[in-house]
Amino acid sequence: MKASKMLIATLKEAPNEAQIASHVLLIRAGMIRKLVAGVYNYLPLGLRVLNKVENIIREEMDNSGALEILSSAIQPKELWEESGRWSKYGPELMRFNDRHEREFCLGPTHEEIFTDLVRTEIKSKKNLPMCIYQIQTKYRDELRPRFGLMRGREFIMKDAYSFDLDEKGLEVSYQTMHKTYENIFNRLGLNYKIVLADTGAIGGSGSHQFMALSEVGESDIIYCDCGYAADIEKAVCIDDEYKTDEEELELTLKDTPHMKTIEEVSNFLNVSLKDVFKAVVYFDMANNEPVLTIVRGDRNINEIKLVNALNIAEHELRFATDEEIVKLGSIPGFVGPKGLKVKTLIDPEVTKVKNGVIGANSKDQHMINANYGRDFEGFVVDLKCVVEGDLCPVCHKPLKQERGIEVGQIFKLGTKYSSPMNCTYQDEAGQNVPMVMGCYGIGVTRTVSSIIEQYHDEFGIKWPLNVAPYHVVVVPINYNDENMRKVADDVYEQLKANHVEVVLDDRDERPGFKFKDWELIGIPYMIVVGRGAVNGICEFKERQTMEKVELEASTIIEKVTEAVRNIK
Repeated sequence: MKASKMLIATLKEAPNEAQIASHVLLIRAGMIRKLVAGVYNYLPLGLRVLNKVENIIREEMDNSGALEILSSAIQPKELWEESGRWSKYGPELMRFNDRHEREFCLGPTHEEIFTDLVRTEIKSKKNLPMCIYQIQTKYRDELRPRFGLMRGREFIMKDAYSFDLDEKGLEVSYQTMHKTYENIFNRLGLNYKIVLADTGAIGGSGSHQFMALSEVGESDIIYCDCGYAADIEKAVCIDDEYKTDEEELELTLKDTPHMKTIEEVSNFLNVSLKDVFKAVVYFDMANNEPVLTIVRGDRNINEIKLVNALNIAEHELRFATDEEIVKLGSIPGFVGPKGLKVKTLIDPEVTKVKNGVIGANSKDQHMINANYGRDFEGFVVDLKCVVEGDLCPVCHKPLKQERGIEVGQIFKLGTKYSSPMNCTYQDEAGQNVPMVMGCYGIGVTRTVSSIIEQYHDEFGIKWPLNVAPYHVVVVPINYNDENMRKVADDVYEQLKANHVEVVLDDRDERPGFKFKDWELIGIPYMIVVGRGAVNGICEFKERQTMEKVELEASTIIEKVTEAVRNIK
């Protein structure tokens, strides 16, 4: 491809809304352009990268034995009602009516569609196990789309679904996809961790996430050198044994004027944050009732653990209003569990602390020497956010923490969808048995962003060779010079003949301008044709290291051809 015929839409600066490296560089390198918030057009260079990432995913999925299909993004309400998710999924679901007032949604995921397809097409156990997948555009009405392709309202996903006879078969399918995902992300050159994950709106009995490590990641990863790893929503730890063996003292009311926060109460009473019990009142909209949660004062409440304990969706939980707290018989800022008639959930660490501090449900007052079981009770359930330094639940050593970008997630769905949707097979006794399902997703577009986050410098993107829009660019210093033009054309043609994806920069621009363009775009190899061309010598530059060396043109051609031939 000659540069003069290409759409090279590089920019010196990105819009102010672009805050992370991948968003900035995707725009500056002319890979994408925003249509509306969270929705992007892919320009030629960006589309070439996207296609290469998709092809790597497709190759590994095909190698695993999965079968590719393509389903519609438009999904009828009736299927979502069968699964029970039409009213539960939340405001992210893009819903619309057709001209006949029939209700549909734009698919954020495809469990219902794939389950419906399989129940229609497969009845015999002889056809199982089976895994089918697609690479397709998804839609979620994100409240705050941000970070370019990282969190959009329209995005491309690879989603796959396995169908097995039983749980044993599901475990085999799950491990097959686990290994397939490792192959995919290894080929893409990502530095990632595999972590235990919450199943969220997809549901099921177990899940793992594949997290590309990055400081700009939206998820926190808790892990240990022993191998334990989980995202922050799923992570657990050994409960801290703080003040478990003290003798219980008499419950006493204390004036705490204007002391509403945990820190204020702790300082005023001269006690540790761990001694003060944090009470937060939520409202469960699914069951139309308030819920009181209690964790230790140095802890934060993990709301994913809370909604799982309540068996509700995330969007069905909110903070209680001041009016609702007063209606309970308490005072905002001074809420405590003693005497309140409300569903109460208590973190296990709270039950172990002797002589803690609780709100007195009266203005400017707290109670000291409060003890679980004697002064207050509730359902004991893990509610705390795990933090770095907590003890590993496996080896009991301190946990570590990093940030990551979720690029893939796999789920053990079981019969969550097959049972209500009657996706069954006939066993030997002639009975209809629900198929046991797994679900496996990869965020294709956010994987592109993740690669950039891990492969960039102050000059631009540094694409790995197997996903770069082109492998090499030939840049003559002066294309109007006869010798330079002849060598540049010859190198270009030989590389093309060797099946190398090559660009010839024949633009009438200054050399520095062209160099900056290709460094920004991130082409792995650059061949500069200058004065040495008359002697068959060119400059060879590698984008990953920015190292330059002068070599004979024939040697460079062999070097690049060999590198491309060895792409995995």
